[in-house]
Amino acid sequence: MKESFKLKIDSAKIVGECSGEGESLIFLHAGVADRRMWCYQIAQLSNSYQVVTYDRRGFGETITTDESFSHIEDLQEVLFQLDISTASLIGCSQGGRIAIDFTLAYPERVNALVLIAPALSGAPVPSQFAPEIQARMEELDEAEKMDNLERINAIEANLWLDGAISSPGRVGGTLKELFLDMNGIALKKPELTKEIEPTSAYERLSNLSLPTLVIWGELDFPHIKQRCKYIVNTIPDARGEEIPGTAHLPSLEKPEVINKLLQDFFN
Repeated sequence: MKESFKLKIDSAKIVGECSGEGESLIFLHAGVADRRMWCYQIAQLSNSYQVVTYDRRGFGETITTDESFSHIEDLQEVLFQLDISTASLIGCSQGGRIAIDFTLAYPERVNALVLIAPALSGAPVPSQFAPEIQARMEELDEAEKMDNLERINAIEANLWLDGAISSPGRVGGTLKELFLDMNGIALKKPELTKEIEPTSAYERLSNLSLPTLVIWGELDFPHIKQRCKYIVNTIPDARGEEIPGTAHLPSLEKPEVINKLLQDFFN
């Protein structure tokens, strides 16, 4: 049975859902989404696990003032308030970054990691993209300067849902509508300027000693695919899976593939 929750953390009211029983799995959403990006995984995995997903500050239904905060400590508090001692973390994009940072800070609380196209604290950032991607990044920059939220949302749908090397509109229908709604909510929220930046994880990945699955889409940004392979090669107990024909959010595009990978990994 799915239960909604609202947790008070400083000024924030963190909104999320918990369902199922058994080993705890915590799902951490991407920076262009909210907890709804995991709808297909929650429906499947809650039959065998206790599954938790929540909207971070700046996303979805969660509300907060612009105060000093840490996503790592917010996650720690979520676990505390839900009385979860240890869990496996499944994070996509920025959610993956938080999963890594949290595991480095609190290794005793994490059983396993699943990282889907993860960001990585301290990782090198490309100074230049391939020409076809660079043109879209410049369009995004112009839209941001004009504060044209609708245009920003459309470009980000192309970059992250269709894929940076794909034509606009590769993914349509209900998935695109969901993306535009999730990202649109985040774009309209007030900017949070006081996040406490984590210590770089890039040089410390080899300190992680837990089962790790890294997943990425064939159509994602080249530098993200390269980063995923770096993570696989650096974390001692890690393995990688590239998902053909998907971009940055394979949990939405090919849920049956991701669900099977997750079930096989946790069994």
